[in-house]
Amino acid sequence: MNKGLKLQQLRYVLAVLDEGGFKAAAKHLHRTQPALSLGIRELEDSLGAALLEKQGTGRLTPFGEVCIPRFRELLGVHDRIVKDLDDVVNRRSGRVEVVTAPSIARRYMPYVLNHFLRKYPGLEVGLHDGPADVVADMVRTGEVEFGVSSLWADAEDLEFEPILEDAVGAVCHQTHPLADANSLRWHDLIGQTMIRNGTSRLLEATPAKELLTESRIYISEMISIVAMLETGTGYTTLPRLAFQDGASTLRFIPIKNPTVTRVIGIITRRGVTLSPAAQTVIAALRETITADDAG
Repeated sequence: MNKGLKLQQLRYVLAVLDEGGFKAAAKHLHRTQPALSLGIRELEDSLGAALLEKQGTGRLTPFGEVCIPRFRELLGVHDRIVKDLDDVVNRRSGRVEVVTAPSIARRYMPYVLNHFLRKYPGLEVGLHDGPADVVADMVRTGEVEFGVSSLWADAEDLEFEPILEDAVGAVCHQTHPLADANSLRWHDLIGQTMIRNGTSRLLEATPAKELLTESRIYISEMISIVAMLETGTGYTTLPRLAFQDGASTLRFIPIKNPTVTRVIGIITRRGVTLSPAAQTVIAALRETITADDAG
């Protein structure tokens, strides 16, 4: 017996049973009766035994009685798998895990997720946030499909697609001597107490590098940085998106000559195709950023 089964031939047999004969089955399947009969005969030859009695009544043989429940089960599993895969491709089901820098999670992702959930109610999203190094590591290990952050160093196993630039400025308390300025130059910061943070590495290859060597304070967590700044002591540098506008006692002051920016992009594993759900989230993110820039 040839164990290979053609699904269409199984459907022919079931149609004959369910529709009450060859003529009705052929009409239901939009096939000719000879084509239907030939397909069933080929299936019987493949199985090595008859499924239907030869009188053309559409009655099952004892072997057919054994086979029919199995045919229905096989076709049911096949059809469910096809539907599930179609749902994934057409964004009707699935789940995507994403990790972003905290500033991106706060500024853009609420709008992205709201759009996503309204348009694709069958899809699920897991959103994580962390510093750039954590973002890269989570993408690299496959914990998430993609990340949105800066990429501090070239990595052969990761791909980086820039989507926006974020200018660095000074942040200080509103009572700090720098707070009255509408914009600053880097040399205006010389002699002031600088609080370094995780994004301070952006200054390493710029004319502001000497500020880092003079700094005696490093704080990694934003909550602690804000608490320190609110005492009126010193300033820090942050990309604009990393500054929390809700901190009403603090000011963000643009720094020019030269402007220093961090580049934020989509980080993915090299050579790995994103799921349709992940592609949908990225498209919504690009749309949100474009609308924000236009506004």
